[in-house]
Amino acid sequence: MLNDIARIRRFNRAVTTEVGALDDSFLGRGRPLGAARVLNAIGQAGDAGRELGEVREFLGLDSGLLSRLLRGLEGDGLVTVGPHPQDGRKRLARLTAAGREEFAAYETLSDQRAERLLAHHPRPAALLDAMDLVASALGQHRIALTEDDPASPDSRYCLGEYYAELARRFETGFDVNLSRDPDAASMRPPVGSFFVARSDGLPIGCVGLKGGQAFGEVKRLWVSPAARGLKLATRLMEALEARARTLGMTVLRLDTNSALPEAVAMYRKAGWTEIDRFNDDPYPDHFFEKAL
Repeated sequence: MLNDIARIRRFNRAVTTEVGALDDSFLGRGRPLGAARVLNAIGQAGDAGRELGEVREFLGLDSGLLSRLLRGLEGDGLVTVGPHPQDGRKRLARLTAAGREEFAAYETLSDQRAERLLAHHPRPAALLDAMDLVASALGQHRIALTEDDPASPDSRYCLGEYYAELARRFETGFDVNLSRDPDAASMRPPVGSFFVARSDGLPIGCVGLKGGQAFGEVKRLWVSPAARGLKLATRLMEALEARARTLGMTVLRLDTNSALPEAVAMYRKAGWTEIDRFNDDPYPDHFFEKAL
């Protein structure tokens, strides 16, 4: 049997080769991967451009390396760097017209490479699940939590995955229309809130804070299977509790179901107190409260 270290190093070599990390001309466009990644990071921001500090943080580059890569892109006529219009202490990078064309070419070629990889694998869904697991693990310290509208595309994706999982795990299935506030209208400011967790832009978790009543209510906590075990549910709950305090809430409540034993265990471990039923929702059989 291969030892664990050998398996990890094999994986690293395979990824390095597949992504072209050692190529002088990444995807045949005449520049290495590092420069192409900087171009991509700037291009993702569109016409508004991107502040250099954000580019450094996003790519994990030191200032010296980023400066060298930017000089090369400027020399190729693909990028311009100038003062930030709102903050003279910062500098802003934007793509030129030629840069936008190059960005689009990289996007097309990268999509085609990904499509070929999936097309030539006998189990593409399993491959994608494995990739999500690895990407979430490697990027766990860069997972961002932001407030979002529960009707946004990313929020709706998370909620759809959450509802589908409940439907699989509950003996009776799950229909959100039988729950209170199916449209999450009370999870928007100024009465409530909704958080989405993203890993490199991919939504991988969510939680809602329902307001407009005598207590705040935690709703729809979900974490992607690829990100479980990384304490993301705890981070989401901590962010929600902090937001509840800013909204003047002093007590939070939540409900859950015995078919989700990991959720029941997490709430007990986090100091939530079990209480009597406080709603007429047909699905939960465990009810909790926490004073803030």
